[in-house]
Amino acid sequence: MIRYLLPLGIFAGLVLIFIYGLQHDPRLVPSPLIDKPAPTFNLPTLHSPGINIHLDDLKGKVSLLNVWASWCVACREEHPLLVKTSQTNALNLYGLNYKDTREDALRWLNKLGNPYIESAFDQAGTIGIDYGVYGVPETFVLDKNGIIRYKHIGPLNKQDIDDIILPLVKQLEQPAS
Repeated sequence: MIRYLLPLGIFAGLVLIFIYGLQHDPRLVPSPLIDKPAPTFNLPTLHSPGINIHLDDLKGKVSLLNVWASWCVACREEHPLLVKTSQTNALNLYGLNYKDTREDALRWLNKLGNPYIESAFDQAGTIGIDYGVYGVPETFVLDKNGIIRYKHIGPLNKQDIDDIILPLVKQLEQPAS
């Protein structure tokens, strides 16, 4: 009797774990980097390989670091919104081109528009790993001191920008009291 009940019990346990997993939003995975200094980087820019961009270039103002790639289908989904939002000058948007080729990334930006002040070229993906990126796109909000205040997993949509990103940027831009 037990030899029949044990597999049934294991199966029931797996079904419960599966049901729990379906109710979990993967975009809500907490990041251990929230409220910690952003990992430093020193990478060539996408457009000018002889010029490097550093984390210090983002400091002094609230900035977004959007991790993207030309091969990423979800990046293509969010890209028109990033282009439109960048035209309002409401955000200091930087890119981290992740595990891509320079030629493909430049072709993609030339075709679809370039919303970024600058994009760092992380061909090997090492900086993405430092930031805990496990899929693109991902977007980080950094305060004026380079502290990560928010991480968004997956493509941004208009509601994310209007209800989360812009209010947080506005709050972080306020002078410290």
